[in-house]
Amino acid sequence: MSVLRRLTFVAVIAAALCGLAFGVGHASQTGDLPWQRSDARPAPDQHDQPEPPAPDQPVGRPGQPDVDPTHEPAPEPVEPDEPALVPGPTLLGPGDEGDDVRDLQARLAQIDWFDAGVTGFYGDVTTEAVRGFQAKREIPVTGAVDQRTLDLLHAMTTEPTQAELTGTAGGNVPGALDPRCLEGRVLCIDKTSSTLRWVVDGEVRELLDARFGGSATPTREGEFSVDSKSRDHVSSLYGSAMPFAMFFSEGQAVHYSSDFAAVGYNGASHGCVNIRDYDAIAALFDQVQVGDTVIVYWS
Repeated sequence: MSVLRRLTFVAVIAAALCGLAFGVGHASQTGDLPWQRSDARPAPDQHDQPEPPAPDQPVGRPGQPDVDPTHEPAPEPVEPDEPALVPGPTLLGPGDEGDDVRDLQARLAQIDWFDAGVTGFYGDVTTEAVRGFQAKREIPVTGAVDQRTLDLLHAMTTEPTQAELTGTAGGNVPGALDPRCLEGRVLCIDKTSSTLRWVVDGEVRELLDARFGGSATPTREGEFSVDSKSRDHVSSLYGSAMPFAMFFSEGQAVHYSSDFAAVGYNGASHGCVNIRDYDAIAALFDQVQVGDTVIVYWS
């Protein structure tokens, strides 16, 4: 082959290769190569796929936060507090005395809240009776009488009789006071009516039934004074209990007697002045002082 023909052959081959290279480049840019077609691409890996939402998880709308479908329960309604009970102004209270107190005591006695003597003096026994009455009926418990207490008490009771007001209903009727009982602080003991009265400056503050010694051991009459007191005394001679003992004459004393409370006047003391009202003698014990006068007499 001549040189000219060889050069011509080389030129033809080079032109063919250039054309092939141009076609491949163009196909690569347009994605027409076999390995670039969509129908020839392998399926993407499963990890490249977005996970579908769980069925119980709501999907929020684009641009809005997800909303929790769980609703908190509505709060329980709060009951308003009941207004506190406030006592009214005091109409009668500890230390008062007179006809209004006597009426109060008689009315409390009608409904079994007051079992001491009707005296007209507002002391510890009356205070506790009023407190009990108030507590039972949801009235402010003060021990003093306000209008609410008085109105309810009047609604539950009747007008006291003269016997109720003088403390003679259901008890011994006292005789006349000895003149020696009208001054100072006196335990005035009337053997005729079997009564003991606690008298302060002529005002009777307590009236109690009393029992005295028998014929062999009589209770001495005369004027004495309280020389000692013993709240839980026991007799050294007889071994018997003598609660709230107030001694006035050589071992004789005013004190509570369970025997008197049980059998009444079917028995007798060994010379002491027996009292059968436990609550009343307990209250009296706290009021009487050593040195107070004791008068034992026949009216």
